[in-house]
Amino acid sequence: MAYETPITIKKAIENIRTKHYVLPSIQREFVWDSEQIEKLFDSLMRDYPISTFLFWKVDRNRIKDFQFYEFLKNYHEKDNKHNTKADLYGDEDVISILDGQQRMTSLYIALVGSYAKKIPYYRWDSPHAFPKKKMYLNILKKSSDIELEYDFRFLSDDEAINNENHFWFPVSKVMDFNDSPEVMNYVIENKLMDSSKYTSEQSYFATSTLSKLQNVIHQKGNISYFLEEGEELDKVLQIFIRINSGGTKLSYSDLLLSIATAQWKEKDARDVIHEFVDEINKIGEGFSFNKDFVLKSCLVLADFNDIKFKVDNFTKENMVIIEKNWEKISNSVKSAIELVSKFGYNRDNLISLNAMIPIAYFIQKNNFEDSILHTSARENDRNLIKQWLARVLLKGTFGGTPDAIYPIMRTLVNENLGRFPLKEIIEHYRGKRKSISFTNDDIDNILSYEYGSARTYCALTLLYPALNYTFKYHQDHIHPKSFFSKRNLQNKGVTEQDLFISKFNKLPNLQLLQTNLNLEKSSSEFKDWLKSIYPNSVDQSAYLLQNHIDTDISLEFKDFDNFFEKRKLKLKRLLHQILNVSQEETDTNQSNNNDE
Repeated sequence: MAYETPITIKKAIENIRTKHYVLPSIQREFVWDSEQIEKLFDSLMRDYPISTFLFWKVDRNRIKDFQFYEFLKNYHEKDNKHNTKADLYGDEDVISILDGQQRMTSLYIALVGSYAKKIPYYRWDSPHAFPKKKMYLNILKKSSDIELEYDFRFLSDDEAINNENHFWFPVSKVMDFNDSPEVMNYVIENKLMDSSKYTSEQSYFATSTLSKLQNVIHQKGNISYFLEEGEELDKVLQIFIRINSGGTKLSYSDLLLSIATAQWKEKDARDVIHEFVDEINKIGEGFSFNKDFVLKSCLVLADFNDIKFKVDNFTKENMVIIEKNWEKISNSVKSAIELVSKFGYNRDNLISLNAMIPIAYFIQKNNFEDSILHTSARENDRNLIKQWLARVLLKGTFGGTPDAIYPIMRTLVNENLGRFPLKEIIEHYRGKRKSISFTNDDIDNILSYEYGSARTYCALTLLYPALNYTFKYHQDHIHPKSFFSKRNLQNKGVTEQDLFISKFNKLPNLQLLQTNLNLEKSSSEFKDWLKSIYPNSVDQSAYLLQNHIDTDISLEFKDFDNFFEKRKLKLKRLLHQILNVSQEETDTNQSNNNDE
């Protein structure tokens, strides 16, 4: 390995464009955010070092022996965050980037591409959630950020508006400035020297800043690198591990995926796993699974004794087993996610992604991939799984590092083949730290859950075991939220306003309601809405009973406090029954907590 003569950023960008620079399959994907890219350019402008790169030279005759990927040009968090395979013809050697991918991709995106990341509070399916942005530089004054000197920003076309304090120079334009006269031509053409529009300080800053940027991109050798010319993949892999396993440059799961990619024989692990993550995240209303989840699922469902994230568990032998069983593993995981999606879970209320892994193991071990979702023979298993999932999510069982749970779950599944072993799981953990048994205090805590909480949805799934999940359900206020403003309470003559407000958002005033009915219900008073939907008194009574509301209770808004307390008591008794809460269980758990 030798230290080479540094090259310019312009040269590096040209090499990316011509596919002379590519990425090896062992590399992770692009993960930098826009602020990191902006800070990188600020560092370049201030002559700060941006660290040395490590390149791997691959002879043109060996290119076909490896898989390479192109650099991302137009990053889009939803639609374009995966690198595409590089179509290389083997006419010349290529350089594969072993260390420095994030920095090199950032330079490429900023100088020739674009960046689109979801705006907070927008829905993922909104057409306005991912505005396309390009890198700009304000060439009229320094950055107002105390940590930065130059004001680089990713802006949309609508945001890049010039005024007396901002002249947003599109950074990609600097690629056309091959020499200093072209900088001056730009300054003159855009009237940046016009004293009637800009102060002398602004004109000077604009000229000097653009000259500096042109120098940084076209003239200075800012890309310093070592070149590795060995062509044995094992050696390259060891180099890659050595430079990426000691810090925050690469997450450990990224490293493990890189190893799997290098060791799978028939399939491309990187493509297969990334495509699978995209696929399962589109199930139902959408989820937020990642490659960490998939890799952990592989270790657990392959029945390895040690399922920790460490290099020793990603041996060639283990990777052969995972690759051989990938179809069955992935089908079981997918079936588990489809099942919990039918229960109404999604990215917003599935508190623990890892809770899917024991469900997937149960499905795989019993060959239930094709039957768990729909067949009547599996109805009891579906109900038991739904209750188990609600229990572990409410208890936070899979919080922290749940590696100790998976072997126990595997044992219990294997000892009770043919049915989901909820009873055995409860008994195994009874009185232990990971207990999924509940006490009186637990029930009281559940009844205080508020609208919108993921745990509130878990509790509601227990209270509504017979819902038809071919429909979508929302958490809904029985007595509408809009009625609990101070002004409305005052207008309705409610004297205990604070009492009403303290209770309306809690579980006893919540139900699961079909989405279309929820929209129709809107802000109607509950008793009026009920009569409009169910004119027949028999149907009204059936609805009330289904939603755990006594038929003889007043539904008048003024009697909300009595309604709340009566339904709270009914839900408490129901949760005691569903979760098998007994005084003995309460005493056992309290004793266990005192021991801890």
